[in-house]
Amino acid sequence: MADPLISIFCRWPEPGKAKTRLIPGFGAEGAAAIYTKLLAHTVEVARASEIPFELRVTGAPPEQFRKGLGDDLAVVDQGDGDLTAKLGRVPAPAILIGSDCPGLSPAVLRAARDTLETDPMVIGPASDGGYYLLGYREPSDFAFAGMEWSTSTVFAETLRRFAERGIRPAVLPELADIDTAADLEHWPEFLP
Repeated sequence: MADPLISIFCRWPEPGKAKTRLIPGFGAEGAAAIYTKLLAHTVEVARASEIPFELRVTGAPPEQFRKGLGDDLAVVDQGDGDLTAKLGRVPAPAILIGSDCPGLSPAVLRAARDTLETDPMVIGPASDGGYYLLGYREPSDFAFAGMEWSTSTVFAETLRRFAERGIRPAVLPELADIDTAADLEHWPEFLP
């Protein structure tokens, strides 16, 4: 199998458009500042993993992401459509991650890659019922189609969809992602 490519899904940290659920606690500028730190952390972790990665971006042209995060980055526009369409465009083998998981580490990314050498899929559950990582060796559009995103059932529903196809899930340790002000309680270094 070819090595999976990590695709980091991210948006430009524009005040009022990035991490909007943080705005009530930190204001638009504060939420954007938090997200800027989370995105930089995610890129740093991906670099340290030494696994090939790309940014799948929205909210600004790819050049703006390169200027802000590094000229060496592979940056691809997410394209049109909803999250289902955007995730479905990533070719297999792939490891999909977001950009708001402060506990993500190079070791977790390497564990996901190594798991895909023997398992068809790997998932990292988020403490809110979603997932922070999904890796697969074969095209897995079925994991995204018709999904009710941003709910506490995304992880369980994703597992069900793979199991329905006879695919045994490999599960990574649970991590928290940052969606609300309360989520930052244990991560003060990401405060604005």
